[in-house]
Amino acid sequence: MVIEDLILGVETSCDDTGVAIIKTSIARDNPEEINLDILSNKLASQTELHVKYGGVVPELASREHLRSLLPLTKQALFESDLDPSYLSKIAVTTGPGLKGSLLTGLNFSAGLAAALKKPLIPINHLEGHVLSAFMESKSFPRRNFPFLTLLISGGHTQIILAKQIGKYELLGETVDDSIGETFDKVSQELGYGYPGGPMIEELAKKGDPNKHPFPKPLFKKQGLNFSFSGLKTAVIREIRKCKTSKDRYWQNNIAASLQNTISILLASKIRDAITLTGTDSLVVSGGVAANHYIRRTLSNLCLAMQVKLRLPPKHLCADNGLMIAWAACLKSLLQEDYCIEELKVRPRWNIAKRD
Repeated sequence: MVIEDLILGVETSCDDTGVAIIKTSIARDNPEEINLDILSNKLASQTELHVKYGGVVPELASREHLRSLLPLTKQALFESDLDPSYLSKIAVTTGPGLKGSLLTGLNFSAGLAAALKKPLIPINHLEGHVLSAFMESKSFPRRNFPFLTLLISGGHTQIILAKQIGKYELLGETVDDSIGETFDKVSQELGYGYPGGPMIEELAKKGDPNKHPFPKPLFKKQGLNFSFSGLKTAVIREIRKCKTSKDRYWQNNIAASLQNTISILLASKIRDAITLTGTDSLVVSGGVAANHYIRRTLSNLCLAMQVKLRLPPKHLCADNGLMIAWAACLKSLLQEDYCIEELKVRPRWNIAKRD
C-alpha cells in the first residue's frame, strides 16, 4: 500500500511570492524512501518593483504579496488539475523574514486552511533552504543525516550542522553583513543597482580574479564566523579610486576579485567545519548558491576532501514555495518529535532554536 500526500506550500518571507503543490508518496514496506512529484511551482518576482529603490521596501513587498497570492494559488491548482478539497495540508513560511510579508502569507494560508478544513504547518524559511538540496533526487532517505550546510543568501550567511529533521546546530555565521548584502552594495556603487548578485557574477566573467588583493576578514581567526563589512568597505573604496581609470575592464576586475575573495573565505571556513564535525556531506543552499564561481570553488574543495556535495538546481536556490511544501512533507513524516508549532510570525526565527 502507498500513502500519498498533496501539499500546498506558500513562501512570502521577503519579496518573492511562491506557491507550489507537490504530491509525495511513501510505501508502507519502505518508509525510509519518500517519492516526490512536483505538480506546480509558481513564482511572482518583485525585482522590477524594488530595483528603483536599491533594495526591498517592506510595505511595498507586503502589498504585492497580497495581490499575488490568490492568482498564483488558482494557477497552481489549475496546473495541478486539482480541486482544493483534495489537498492534504497547507504549509507556510512563518519566519525568519520581513514581518509584514510573513503576516500576509500566514493570514492568507490560515484563511485557506480554515475554509478547506486542512492542517496548516508553519515552516522555518531557513529549514526550507537546507532541505531543498534533496528535492532533485525526488526522494529522502533518513540516512542522509547528519550533514553540513552552508546557507548563503541575501539576508543570511550561516554554517549549520543538520543532525536530523528539526534539529540543527548553528556553527558559524556572519557577524555583520551577509554575502548577498555585500554584492548588492558593491553593485550599487558600480552603478548597476539591485539585485547585485547576478550583476557581480556577470561582470566577473571578463575580469581578473587576482587583480585586487582585497582583505579577508576573520580568514586566519579561529572559529567559523564570517565578516564582510570590512571587505565591502575596501571594495567600495577601490571603486571610487578606479572610476577615473582608463582601463575598460576595471569594473570586471573588481567584480572578479570580490567574487574570488568571498569564495576563498567560504572555502576556508567550510574546510574547518568539515574537519571539526567529521561529516562527509555538504549542502550549499540559498540565493547566492546559484553563483557558478562559488559553486565550482566549493565543488573543488569537496572533491579534494572526499566529501559529497549537494547543490539545489539554480532555479531552486532563490526563495520558492516548493521548498516550503517539501520541508512540511519531511517534517510531518520523519521528525520524531514533530508537532504543529504555534501559528505566529517570527521575523528573527533562529533555525537552531525551537522558539
